[in-house]
Amino acid sequence: MDKRKKYFRAVTVAVLLVVLSGYGKISDRTFRMQVARVIAGEGMLRLVEAQYGQKEAEPVAEMVSDRSETEDRPRAALTFDDGPHATYTPMLLDGLRQRGIHVTFFLMGKNIEGKEDIVKQMQKDGHLIGNHTYDHVQLDKLPGDQACQQILKTNNEIYEITGEYPLYLRPPYGAWPKNLEFCVTMLPVFWDVDTLDWKSKNVQSVENIVKREVKDGSIILMHDSFPTSVEAALEIVDMLTEEGYDLVTADELLVT
Repeated sequence: MDKRKKYFRAVTVAVLLVVLSGYGKISDRTFRMQVARVIAGEGMLRLVEAQYGQKEAEPVAEMVSDRSETEDRPRAALTFDDGPHATYTPMLLDGLRQRGIHVTFFLMGKNIEGKEDIVKQMQKDGHLIGNHTYDHVQLDKLPGDQACQQILKTNNEIYEITGEYPLYLRPPYGAWPKNLEFCVTMLPVFWDVDTLDWKSKNVQSVENIVKREVKDGSIILMHDSFPTSVEAALEIVDMLTEEGYDLVTADELLVT
């Protein structure tokens, strides 16, 4: 199959999945897994799932958890990009620890130096640590070798601190070139609720977006680089918990 046919097939499948999702024919989690297969490739999903001790990747319908969406509590994942921040990330960690909540942090490699203790605390507290490239670059705008280096360099930074290589990547701007699977065995993590916290820097605005858009299976995009984001995040945690949500790490929505 030539490149044009592969591209056409990928686009066709993605469009079909969007349509089916919009009409409620497939679940949110199934939708994310199907899109991940189109974007990241089957081989990458197999490698990530193998890291979790799961069986060889099975059809999405068979991988869906036995959770009853009508009987169990709704779930959502709070995710934070661009950290760690020397001041605001510790504030966020303190608030999450007090509430017993786990979230996902996608770290920028260039922000890690000098903040190793913060990364260790993330790990100690049970949060999921992912990769957000080294310089916050748009990966599909770079030659393949440079894109790989942006990811691998950050992976190494995280490994030196935690002893574990991250399995999940939040590609800046949501740009994920599929050929990255040839140099990294990671799963891209996107989002369906964009709080725009970096833009508004307004607690009420951020909360209103979440109230309006959150649903069972949502992945919420925030940043731990602003005091307003930290305040809003902790209020969102309290709000969603009160509404009956279980707040989980992103991998719990993607591969469990």
